[in-house]
Amino acid sequence: MVKEFPISPLEKIAKEAGKTVGADRVSAEASRELRNVMLEVADKIAADSVAVAQHAGRVTVKREDIILATRRK
Repeated sequence: MVKEFPISPLEKIAKEAGKTVGADRVSAEASRELRNVMLEVADKIAADSVAVAQHAGRVTVKREDIILATRRK
């Protein structure tokens, strides 16, 4: 499955982060890799959130499930 997620916002995030350490430019390859990593992390959080909701006896994932999923490591 190909996941669509715009690179433009990630380029902005990377450029802003880079400015704090003196890196003014971010390569297209770096932006794509940031997207890939962020999508992997998002998939893991989503899966963990579903597990939290199921544990609570629900089929709907709530905000609290995402918060719990990201804090339970």
